[in-house]
Formats: sequence, C-alpha cells, structure tokens
Amino acid sequence: MSSIGKLMKQAARIQRQMEEVQAQLASKTVEATSGGGAVKVVAKCDGTIASVKIDPQAINPADPQMLEDLVLTAANSALTQAKELSSAEMGKVTAGMNIPGLV
Repeated sequence: MSSIGKLMKQAARIQRQMEEVQAQLASKTVEATSGGGAVKVVAKCDGTIASVKIDPQAINPADPQMLEDLVLTAANSALTQAKELSSAEMGKVTAGMNIPGLV
C-alpha cells in the first residue's frame, strides 16, 4: 500500500475516534462553585453551561454586583475545567499531533 493510502487510512481512523470522543464529551459535565458554594455552575465538555444554582441566601438586592461576580467566577471556572478535560481527551486521540482547528 502506498504511503498516501496509509496516511488516508490513518486520517480516517483518527477522524472516527475524534467523533466518538466528541460525542462522549457532549455528555460529560464538570462543576464549579464560588462564594463557598453559594453559586454552583455545571458545564458540559462541549463548551455549554448545563445549569446554574444559586443559594437564596446569596441574593442581596442591595448588592447585585456581588452575585454577578459569583456567577461569573463559577461559570468561567466550570468552562475552563470543561475545556481542559476536552483538550486532554482529544489529545489522547491525536497523540500529540498538532492539528490546527482541533480543540
């Protein structure tokens, strides 16, 4: 078999594996909290937010900025964790190959 043929087979195999990993990642979630657990954000490893839970005691109408900061902190942390997990899983498939546009 020619080296081009081998390369095409390898590329097809990697593509199938990446699609499988992406499908698995879409169902995986990570969780982050802020304010000692006052705000909890669950993110999916496909880069979306699945849920936000706020302890009613964290709601202070006189200080909305504090609650906004807590939500932002928890959301950014959850998305960062999700991205790191996604990158690690995709890295296993690509075995260190630097393929532009992936993850």
